[in-house]
Amino acid sequence: MTNEQYRTVRGACPHDCPDTCAMIVTVENGRAIKVGGAVDHPTTDGFLCTKVNRYLERTYSPERILHPMKRVGRKGEGRFARITWDEALETIATRFAEIAADDPQAIQPYSYAGTMGLVQGESMDRRFFHRLGAALLDRTICASAGAAGYKATIGASIGTDPERFGEARLIIIWGSNPITSNVHLWPRILEAQRQGARIIAIDPYRSLTAEKCDLHLAILPGTDGALALAMMNVIIGENLVDQDYIDQYTLGYDQLRERVRDYDPVRVASITGLSAEAIVDLAREYATTRPAVIRLNYGMQRHAGGGMAVRTVSCLPALTGAWRHAAGGILLSTSGAFGMNTAALQRTDLIPNKPRTINMSAIGDALLGEMRTVSFNSESSPHPLKDQMTPLDPPIRAIYVYNSNPVAVAPDSRKVVKGFAREDLFTVVHEIFQTDTADYADILLPATTQLEQFDVHRAYGHLYVVLNQPSIDPLGEALPNSEVFRRLARQMGFTEDCFNDTDEDLIRQALCSPHPHMQGIDYEQLVERGWMRLNLPERFAPFAEGGFLTPSGKCEFHSETLARQGIDPLPSYIPPRESVDSAPELASRYPLAVISPPAHNFLNSTFANLPTFLKAEKEPHLEIHPVDAEVRGISNGDRVRVFNDRGELSVRARVTAKARPGVVVALSIWWKKLTGDGANANDVTSQALTDLGAAATFYDALVEVEKI
Repeated sequence: MTNEQYRTVRGACPHDCPDTCAMIVTVENGRAIKVGGAVDHPTTDGFLCTKVNRYLERTYSPERILHPMKRVGRKGEGRFARITWDEALETIATRFAEIAADDPQAIQPYSYAGTMGLVQGESMDRRFFHRLGAALLDRTICASAGAAGYKATIGASIGTDPERFGEARLIIIWGSNPITSNVHLWPRILEAQRQGARIIAIDPYRSLTAEKCDLHLAILPGTDGALALAMMNVIIGENLVDQDYIDQYTLGYDQLRERVRDYDPVRVASITGLSAEAIVDLAREYATTRPAVIRLNYGMQRHAGGGMAVRTVSCLPALTGAWRHAAGGILLSTSGAFGMNTAALQRTDLIPNKPRTINMSAIGDALLGEMRTVSFNSESSPHPLKDQMTPLDPPIRAIYVYNSNPVAVAPDSRKVVKGFAREDLFTVVHEIFQTDTADYADILLPATTQLEQFDVHRAYGHLYVVLNQPSIDPLGEALPNSEVFRRLARQMGFTEDCFNDTDEDLIRQALCSPHPHMQGIDYEQLVERGWMRLNLPERFAPFAEGGFLTPSGKCEFHSETLARQGIDPLPSYIPPRESVDSAPELASRYPLAVISPPAHNFLNSTFANLPTFLKAEKEPHLEIHPVDAEVRGISNGDRVRVFNDRGELSVRARVTAKARPGVVVALSIWWKKLTGDGANANDVTSQALTDLGAAATFYDALVEVEKI
């Protein structure tokens, strides 16, 4: 409908979810009155998740920040006074210029996936900080370990087309909870199940998804790589391999065969907490069922050996020839199939020198004057990884936070809070709501929601480019990221033409790509249709006949690229840093592994302040197995203290077999100021980094739990 009073607008969900839904926004007299899923989009299929279905509560919340403000209280108090945009921009530009005159590397951008759009997430902002010469940010907090491990084996983040899952005969959901975090894949999984497929979940926690699977294997956190190696031991030992596929399309099979001899199911049973029989049965079923597909997600890479674990699991489809089938193989992410011109958006050519790079997963250390890196330990050591700390010179003097909420989401939270509380740290936060991080801002800027901004989206759970058109005018004085950075560039005196590009210009630049998958993706058609499929066959089977995107063009069981970096070139098992086996002394004090997967009604820390979703989640809680609860005198509903050397939090205990023995589960991520005790699960997580990709190790932590 297109009359002035009542119209519909094509949009895209901006949030950090594989589904990247195509939305239809209904507008009446300039106000959005309904948000729904596009019926014609093959993935969205007419419905949205429970969170985005209530997106109007987010856009029209009375808690929105609608005007620029400056701090008037102590840092962390969250007291602000309204100012004009002119004053805000002048204050930021003046402080940035002062700091840049000494060393622009002391200015630190900090952003992640508050929006996944290319315009509002990685275009004008990157240009601004690149031109300024600010420090770079290594955006590792979610997926970099898995991406690095997958790339070492497959070559790029390309896998099984999610639209083919309904044809599979066996689906292994490994470290994933689609009902909560990939809901549009779930109908295809159910379709396969109705057709007789077996659905198996591998997860330390009996999630909503695991409850509905035919089999749930409750593995110990961080031991996925060992399980995959034991599966290979059985598959190779019983000659269940596809030798023809191996001979034609893989590299290093003979070395892999020798490596897996050390991982017999009996030995690996003691590592994983599964029975040897269960491991053997899983390997046989996987190797003998066609087509078989693995849905791998990022939950299983949030531990010390996360990158290598993903690399190892990613070897399985080539070993059995599962890639031959369009419904076979493995899916971690589809993002590598998109060839959008991010170089044109980000303009790294604007960088004047080579500035330092700060790892966002160790922002607490960085704000306190230390840079954390990880390397492989060449010395004899109980663990193959070594975290190194070096002084940060110059110290971070200013930080600009957008599309993220690090005080709530970054690990080792006490250090993060201490860093943001520095009175000498000039902090700018551009936000929709007054988050935990916003409370520490010196200048707080009002941001738009997706209904108020222009953007274009790729996906990591399907193969469609999706356009978002603004459906309403910005509320109050809110501005999108792109416009704020344009204005800041002018205020700083930057004269390059690229800072005059409109959002439409940026979208056209993103689409103007020589990549074969982008051919035919046209801006005008996107405006009309809202979405377009990549230039790929309808039955996309990416590696049915090899063609891997590795240096060799083959699935690399043996990676010379890793060998040149001093990393084991073969799949291996790197244990968690904090476990009973790898750190027995620590485990004697803190014997329970803690994991903090997403709460069903939150998306990281997004939506975690809105009344509807807070009511649904009720209160922060800890799920603990009856055996672990009994020895601690804990009953269902008791208040408990969860603690280790890094910090503590108090929550309500839920005694349940959904948590396996030895593992406690704190569904997250709660805003700290809404928890009652000012703490959340990240008060006990670590800034230690993963083996590949230097990512966060949220699920590699030991704690003790006691009744309050």
